[in-house]
Amino acid sequence: MARGRLRKALRFINFRVLRNTPAEVWKALDEDDAVAIVANGETKGVLVGVEGGDPEDAIELVRRIRAQRALGRLRAEAQRRGVSELTEEEIEAEVRAARAKRRRD
Repeated sequence: MARGRLRKALRFINFRVLRNTPAEVWKALDEDDAVAIVANGETKGVLVGVEGGDPEDAIELVRRIRAQRALGRLRAEAQRRGVSELTEEEIEAEVRAARAKRRRD
């Protein structure tokens, strides 16, 4: 269950279907909101349906999700390295040292 509702399975469509019979893909998008495009057994991308023909909201959402995922990876790496518990003073000292090094280089 995802956020209180059942998660619908993602539909996978071979890239040839997109090329040869795009109407099938548009129908799938109408039914499922998103479809994964597959080539040689590997997912190459995801097509997301756009409401009202305006892609800006969808693109903004993708950018936000990518930023959240990157932040999550950064936090996990910081925790793995043991630097997630640095104090404000230790962080400021690291920033000063990095800036000083950059000026020297």
